[in-house]
This record gives sequence, structure tokens and C-alpha cells, in this order.
Amino acid sequence: MRLPPFNATLYVKRLYRIFIRCFGRNGFKAKKQREKLMNEQYLQAVRDIKTAILRSQSRAAKYTNGEMLSLYYSIGGYVSEHSRGGTWGTGAIDEISSRLREELPGLRGFSAENIKLMRQFYEAWQPYFISASDRSELKSVAVATDLPQESLAVVSFEKNRLPLATDFKLEYFTDISFTHHMEILHKTKDVDERLFYIKECATRHWNKYTLRAQLKENLYHHKGELTNNFAATIPDDKQYLRAVQMFKDEYFLDFINTEELDLTDPQDMDERALEKGLINHIRNFIQCLGSGFCFVGNQHRVEVDGEDFYADLLFFQRDLKALVVIELKTGKFKPAYLGQLNFYLSALDYQDRKNGENPSIGILLCREAKKSVVELAIRDYSKPLGVATYRTAEELPSNYKVLAPIIEEVPKLLSPSENDKEQE
Repeated sequence: MRLPPFNATLYVKRLYRIFIRCFGRNGFKAKKQREKLMNEQYLQAVRDIKTAILRSQSRAAKYTNGEMLSLYYSIGGYVSEHSRGGTWGTGAIDEISSRLREELPGLRGFSAENIKLMRQFYEAWQPYFISASDRSELKSVAVATDLPQESLAVVSFEKNRLPLATDFKLEYFTDISFTHHMEILHKTKDVDERLFYIKECATRHWNKYTLRAQLKENLYHHKGELTNNFAATIPDDKQYLRAVQMFKDEYFLDFINTEELDLTDPQDMDERALEKGLINHIRNFIQCLGSGFCFVGNQHRVEVDGEDFYADLLFFQRDLKALVVIELKTGKFKPAYLGQLNFYLSALDYQDRKNGENPSIGILLCREAKKSVVELAIRDYSKPLGVATYRTAEELPSNYKVLAPIIEEVPKLLSPSENDKEQE
């Protein structure tokens, strides 16, 4: 007997009828809906557990880092007490380091160089910490250690001794790594400046490379010094304060190589060559600007009534929620430059600005500018404008050129094992 040819369509229809008889017409849809609901519940469970894990890891890392800083401070104090007072002889720290590693095989981070760094850490901050003799008066959180020296037993701030900013918290100090602390101690001398960098590291989550860049930029002395008209053009007080603190009055573009740009004399550099140098090293330039800057593009086209105009560099600043135009000038500041920049901002606000974004901000970056001239030229413009200057590596002061190689060698005092162990 010859069988009829197989009909796939008819076969599927018959299976569907059987499914409907068994589960009902809505059974299939209900099954799919249940599966979708369960999948969403699983995804939510994953998100909740992931959040809990990350928060726990963050708390554990902060606690571990605080314990480590407490230990290093105490060891530094113990070593300072004996080595500075003449109790120990020459080479004692090297001998102690060597014996420590014999007693504790696999111990990392306790080379002679690192122990000396711990001593520096203690001696730098000891005048601003509470000693064990003040323990009865201690009201803040304290961390006890087991070293046989009562004067080293407690690590905490005593706020009436330290010229702290009103918004500085102890957590800022313990949130950053020992590596960060040593970078700051070696490259700053003023306590207020050190506290500034500690807070910036803690709140902005700088790694050690970003910290080095900001120390090189001398952020503490340049931040908030930009000549601008923000007070008159940014009505929102919070946005105004953010903008004032976001920009510096001078930027150090040491990563631009004039040989790379085929320039025999840095003074011959024109705007396009400068722009090329910045684009070639855009990551360095963003690091130079600070956190929160996102590069949109260079020679950003703006069309007005069929005519094209091009802004040199365009960024979006996440903290300000605003576009930032940077115009480059390789010569001395001229008031006419501000008119061009103001025009770009008007066009960007009209064509590119999105809902919820704040008005665009313009920064004119030139080689030289007299503050009195800029202040007079900038005050009557309606858009937020600022004027900053820049320097290249060739313009470094001679004393800095001598110190630069020494400064760069400081981080190498930390052994590779220490860098691997500590958070960056």
C-alpha cells in the first residue's frame, strides 16, 4: 500500500488542535506569560544579589584599607621612635626587613624602602592625630593596634588640631590607598593642599595615574582661578559653583611633542598643529581637563543659513550636563576671539543642545592672557565664557626640569608586590 506524501503544514495544524484540546486556547499564551514573568523575576534577583555583593565588597575593601593604613601608621611610628632617637644603629631597617621576611615567608610590602615610607607617613600626619594619652577624650572612631608603644595605639583625627575644611570627613583619609597617600605626601607640603587631594581622590575615585596627572597640573592652585563671566551668565547657584570649580586657569600640555608635529620652534605652532597634538593624545588631554569630560569631536560643524562654521574641540561634561567648546589660540589673547566663541555657543544651544541639558560653556585656551584685559572683555557677553592659558613641556621652569626626573622616581620606591597588593 502506498502512503500519502508527508504534509508538514497539516501535521503542525493537527498538533496545535491537540494542544488546544488539552490545555485550552489561552494555555499557550499563559505559559509564555509565566515564563516571561519568571525570567523578569530571575533578572531582578540577579540585580539585587549583584548590588549586595558589590556593596559588601566595597565595604570590605574600605575596612581593609583603613586597617592597612592604621598598621602602616603604627609601624611608621614605632620605627620613627627608635631610629630617630638613636636606639637603633645604621642599617637597622634593612636588617629588620630582611628578618621579617625570614620569619614570615611570602610577606610582601615590607621592604626596607617601604618601611621608610611608613615612617614618612607617620611623621607627616602624627601632629594631626590623637595619641593614646588622649584616648579618654576621643569621641570619633579609633583603631587600636598591638604594637608595644602606647603613644602609637590610636589612629584618628583630632579636628581641633587639624585645619580641616568643614566638609572633610575621616572616611576620605581611609578610603584611599597608601600608594595615593605617598604620592600626595611627596609632591605637596601644605596640609590644606594634601587634604584637598585626598578628598578629590576619595570622592572622584582617582587611580594613581589620574592623581599624578592632577598633581603635575598643580590642580590645587589652579582650580577655580579661571577668569570667567559665569556669575552673570549661569543663574543657577549650584551649576555656577560646579562650573567655577570645574575649570583651571592654566593647563600643562606636557604630552605634546613638538618634534612629533614637525616643529623646530614651539613658538611656530599654529592652531591646527596644536589641535592635532591634542587629538593625538586625547586621553592625556581629557585627564588634564579632569573627570567627567567626554570627547564629542574636533572641528565640529555648525551650519547657519547655509554657511558652515567649525568649533575646534567639543566635549560633553557629565557633572555640568552641558556641552563644552574649547577654542585654541597659539598666541596672545585678543578680545575678538570671544565673539567667535560666543557665536558657537549660541549655535550649539540652538542646534545641538538636548532636553534637560544646561547651556553650553565656552573655554578659550591661549598661550598668554592678561587677567585685567580678559575681565574687561568678557563681562558683557551673554554666554558662559572663560579664558585659560596653557604651557608645553618646553616652557617648564628650569628648576622643575631638574626636579621632574626625581619626582617621577618616587613611585618606584614602592615595590612591585606592594603595587599589586594595594588598591590602585
